[in-house]
Amino acid sequence: MSNRLTGSPAHRLRLERVPSPSRGATALVTVLSFALALLAGGIVLALAGENPIAVYLAMVKGAFGDRNGVAEVLVKTTPLLLTGLGVAVAFRMQLWNIGAEGQLYWGAIFATGVGLFVLPAAPGWVLVPAMIAAGLLGGGLWGLIPGALRAWFGASEIITSLMLNYVAILFSEYLVHGPWRDPGAFGFPGTPPLPAAGWLPNLGTTRIHLGLLFGLIAALLLWIMLRRTRWGYEIGVMGENPRAALYAGMPTKRTILLVMALSGALAGLAGMSEVAGIGHQLQRNLSPGYGYAAIIVAWLGRLHPFGAVLVAFLLAALTVGGDQLQMNLGLPAAIAPMLQGAILFFLLGGEVLTRYRLTRVIG
Repeated sequence: MSNRLTGSPAHRLRLERVPSPSRGATALVTVLSFALALLAGGIVLALAGENPIAVYLAMVKGAFGDRNGVAEVLVKTTPLLLTGLGVAVAFRMQLWNIGAEGQLYWGAIFATGVGLFVLPAAPGWVLVPAMIAAGLLGGGLWGLIPGALRAWFGASEIITSLMLNYVAILFSEYLVHGPWRDPGAFGFPGTPPLPAAGWLPNLGTTRIHLGLLFGLIAALLLWIMLRRTRWGYEIGVMGENPRAALYAGMPTKRTILLVMALSGALAGLAGMSEVAGIGHQLQRNLSPGYGYAAIIVAWLGRLHPFGAVLVAFLLAALTVGGDQLQMNLGLPAAIAPMLQGAILFFLLGGEVLTRYRLTRVIG
C-alpha cells in the first residue's frame, strides 16, 4: 500500500524461511545458546545467594577433577548417547519421537525377562547377545506403535509416543512391585539380580561398561547409513520435502515404520545397557530422564551422530557435576536439569535465527 501523503511505497517486514542455513551460523547459534543458558543459570544462582562462577567451577571439578569423576561421566554418557541417537534419526525425518524414555524401559524389561526367565543358565557368549537382541526388540516394538499410528491414521507421534512413556514406566513398576519382585530384597522394589553371565564387562575397576562401545559403534553405523546409503538419502528427502518424496515414489509409510522402530531400538539398547551394565537388575526409577534429555542431545548435536557423541558427553558431565554440588556443597542437584532445560530453550529459540530471516517487503 502506498503512502497517501508522499506517494512513496510503504515498507513492511516479513519473516521468511532460509533455504539452507549456513554451517557457520548454525555453529555460532549453538555456542551462543549454550552460553546464554549458562548466563541464565548464573542469574538464578545469584538470586539464590550463590556465586555462579564458584558453582560452575565446582561442577567442572566434580566431573573432571579425578579419575572417578571422569568414569562416572562416561557411564552416564552411554544412555544419553544411545537414546540421543535414536531421537536424532527420527527427527531427521521430522518424526518427533518423544517416547525414548518408555522405549528405554521396554528394552530393559525385555532384556531382564530373557536374563531371568528365558536363558538364566546360558553362558555369557549366548546370554549377552540374546539380551542385546531382546533390548533392541523391546524398544523397537514400542517405537513402532506411534510409527504405525502416524503412518496409517495420521495420529501425532508427539502425543502418542509421549503418553506411551507413562504406560512403559508404570508397567515396569508393576513388575518390580509384583510378579518379578525379588522375595529376598527386604521390601525394596526390584527383580532378582541377573545371572553374572549376563553382566556387561567393565573397564578395570570402574563402572564404565561395554554399553559405551555400543553407543560409539551405533553412531558410526548411523553416520554411514545416513551419508552413504539410499535409505539414508530417502530419510533426508522425506524430512526436508515430503511432497518431493511422494512425487518421487519413495515408500513413505514403510520408512516411517522402519525409522520409528530403529529409533526405539536404540533407546531399548540403552535400557538393556543400564540393567546389564549398571544395576544388574530391573528396578524402580531405572532412568532419571535419559529419554527426555535425549531431545537435547539430538538438537544440540544438530541431528548428527558424531555431534550426539560430543553433546551426550557434555550433558553427562553436567549431570555428574550437579550431583557433586549436592554432595559437596549442599546445593540441590536440580541445578543440572535446570541448565539442561535452559540449553534446550535457548537452542530452540536460536533455530529462528538460523532457519528464518527478516526481509523488507515494498508495497
